[in-house]
Amino acid sequence: MMSMPARYAVIGNPVAHSKSPEIHAWFAAQTGQQLSYERLLAPLDGFERTVREFIAAGGCGANVTVPFKLEAHALATELSPRARAAGAVNTLSFSDGRIAGDNTDGAGLVTDITVNAGVPVRGKRVLLLGAGGAARGVLLPLLSEQPTELVIANRTVDKAHELAAAFRAGGGAGGCEIRGCGYGELQGRFDMVINATSASLDAELPPVDAASFADNAFAYDMMYGREPTVFLRFAAQCGAQCRDGLGMLIEQAAESFRIWRGVRPPTAELFEKLRG
Repeated sequence: MMSMPARYAVIGNPVAHSKSPEIHAWFAAQTGQQLSYERLLAPLDGFERTVREFIAAGGCGANVTVPFKLEAHALATELSPRARAAGAVNTLSFSDGRIAGDNTDGAGLVTDITVNAGVPVRGKRVLLLGAGGAARGVLLPLLSEQPTELVIANRTVDKAHELAAAFRAGGGAGGCEIRGCGYGELQGRFDMVINATSASLDAELPPVDAASFADNAFAYDMMYGREPTVFLRFAAQCGAQCRDGLGMLIEQAAESFRIWRGVRPPTAELFEKLRG
């Protein structure tokens, strides 16, 4: 008798737009893995119930998207160091009654920047725009790449200060100088500017000015679309090399796949396919 393929899912609300089923189907085909991957729409007040029903039905793991990453962190019975640092979980693994939580967003970002784009973070002055969940999720992997300085700029200045202080106190900063500030307090020019705000969803530009971009700076927007975001169009006018978040989406999914299946799938061909 043939065994049933391992079951995985992406859980969110909304979730119909998610590319995760197509991405993981591609990964499975490329690595010869037998699995199924589906979308699960969880009620806004029913995330835990949805997860437990999926586990009872034979689910092996799940990706978690908005607005449930904080609930996934609370539900996990064990957390990876990067999930603990992020305070949020986007990858759950189920085994022997345990719910293991991880966060692959930062790994996806760093891989897309350093490997796919070929831009080192080490020794750079990095400006991270935003101090919400997206920013927090990528801080530990970014700091592990040993930038010289990492500045978190945010509209609510206290949030930027608190986030920087949390990583200094937790030892995550290493030898990097990390600090928070408001947009109006930004000083100097940065080698790398990363937009972790939600401004691009509303076709808005974060309040950063051209003076923040060093010569030949690298600009990255975690959002992606068919056309460059407002932030990337502005960064290009400032002379920056630009990249959107499609590669981050693919690479964070590849890291989730590695956690579940023990093999990291190739990503370059899928990037070209989705970009096309």
